[in-house]
Amino acid sequence: MTYPTRPILHFIHGNSFPAGTYRQFLDYLRDDYDVRSLDIHAHNPKYPVTDGWPALVQELIDELAARYDQPVIMVGHSMGGALALLAAQKRPDLARCVVMLDTPVVVGWRAGLLRGAKALGLDNRVSQARFSARRRNLWPSAQAAYEHFASKQVFANWAPQVLRDYINYGLEEEQGNMVLRFRRDIETAVYRTLPHDMGRVLKRQFPLPIGFVGGVDSVECRQAGLEATKRLVGKFFRQIPGGHLFPMETPELAAATTRQMIEALLAPHSGES
Repeated sequence: MTYPTRPILHFIHGNSFPAGTYRQFLDYLRDDYDVRSLDIHAHNPKYPVTDGWPALVQELIDELAARYDQPVIMVGHSMGGALALLAAQKRPDLARCVVMLDTPVVVGWRAGLLRGAKALGLDNRVSQARFSARRRNLWPSAQAAYEHFASKQVFANWAPQVLRDYINYGLEEEQGNMVLRFRRDIETAVYRTLPHDMGRVLKRQFPLPIGFVGGVDSVECRQAGLEATKRLVGKFFRQIPGGHLFPMETPELAAATTRQMIEALLAPHSGES
């Protein structure tokens, strides 16, 4: 099969951050790839957020099948990486390779803890849901929202203008105020329904090349552990400076490392050890 001069790269965003938030990161990839994405996942009522995200995986599968007549490069951050992983396992014909950005594969006792927390109704205490459920979601103006987020430590390490992109693409006007486009209740539901059966991905060889790029200071990766992720991706494992949100912190470095990973995954004999 032949591909166009610029291969199609389909990007899947993380929980709570519409795709436009990643504009700088994605812009650094556009010279080499035809970058596309679904603007916002998990908000189509046809694909509700349920335990383990089966409908969200199907949303991605249906999006890929409807939009493209060829397999594409899938790159996903956090939630997006998990959706790409599960979609590619189910429909490997839709993708050429998968790059997960700070998406650790949770298995073993950690997965058991998550499963138990769900069963006991304590999942809101062991995930980011405990924060997202109370997240402020309304401001009198875009500038007020910007100043609110700029005062938070989590945004302090973001590259210049990335927070402005989040304001521009992540908020919308509603009855004279600015509100989050990625609804707070949906963000919380996504956290509370994290897949706890990812171990099945490791039971057989993954059907196409897959790689991982993470932040060396990622709290999420530290909590989830990276042993299973390393077993899944083998030699296609990289870490760069930054935390869980490294595509927003160092978008140019993140893009360069993602490009290198894609090239390695698609190189001849890439699956050989």
